[in-house]
Amino acid sequence: MGKRRKTVHNAHPPSKSAAGSQKSQNGKPLRPQKQKKPKPKPSQQHDEPTIPFSPEHKILLVGDGDLSFAASLVEHHYCADVTATVLEKDYDELVEKYPHAPENIAKIEAEDSRVLYNIDATEMAPFVDKKGKDGTGIMDRIIFNFPHVGGKSTDVNRQVRYNQELLVEFFKRAMPSLAPGGSIIVTLFEGEPYTLWNIRDLARHCGLQVGRSFRFQTSAYPDYHHARTLGVVKSKSGEVGGGWKGEDRAARSYVFVRKDEVPIPASGGSKKRSRDDESSDDD
Repeated sequence: MGKRRKTVHNAHPPSKSAAGSQKSQNGKPLRPQKQKKPKPKPSQQHDEPTIPFSPEHKILLVGDGDLSFAASLVEHHYCADVTATVLEKDYDELVEKYPHAPENIAKIEAEDSRVLYNIDATEMAPFVDKKGKDGTGIMDRIIFNFPHVGGKSTDVNRQVRYNQELLVEFFKRAMPSLAPGGSIIVTLFEGEPYTLWNIRDLARHCGLQVGRSFRFQTSAYPDYHHARTLGVVKSKSGEVGGGWKGEDRAARSYVFVRKDEVPIPASGGSKKRSRDDESSDDD
């Protein structure tokens, strides 16, 4: 015996006009209106973020600030060999500038990666295998996110020149550490004054070429926060917070390789090139 259908008693049964098909004033039946699908937001139309490294790569991070980027690589991207460097001379100076840094250091060292202090991007010694006369670079990826000399001058032209000098010296120091087929990745904010630095031309003069560039997406690196060169921003009462957030600004990563050298591709990240991904060195 089948199940009994439950009877619903309506205290106010619909009238014939309501129960039947609805009609317009001229007597013609009205067509049911189709519901429009909401258009996707612009942020939803982008491809997956480009991740320019693989977990097995030997990665050198230069000027890593509060070390939150290194911690994200180790904890969320499962990178097994990360060397994170900071300009601060020791642990105490780093923590004074970035009070939350100890948490990131613990995450990095827990996975057998390391933190090196007192490393100036313009003076750093090469990371090589020590074999042969000069040795061969061992780093598959050398990453410098948002390089900046800090508030040395309020004059825009001087700031541009200081930061150009920083990048040129960094490129010169980084190249000997680069493994065959490796790449140097520099991320800058988009727009002026950063476009005035002409990073592509600076790299060319140092023996590098742009392999590609792509939109840097902070969301691809959980728990990463942009760290300012001068340290955390504090209010007049001494509370941490306030000021602009680098995570909210558009940024672009430039992948540089030695001239006439084919880079080793990363196995992870987005495989499709989006319109935010450029491959030409002539732009």
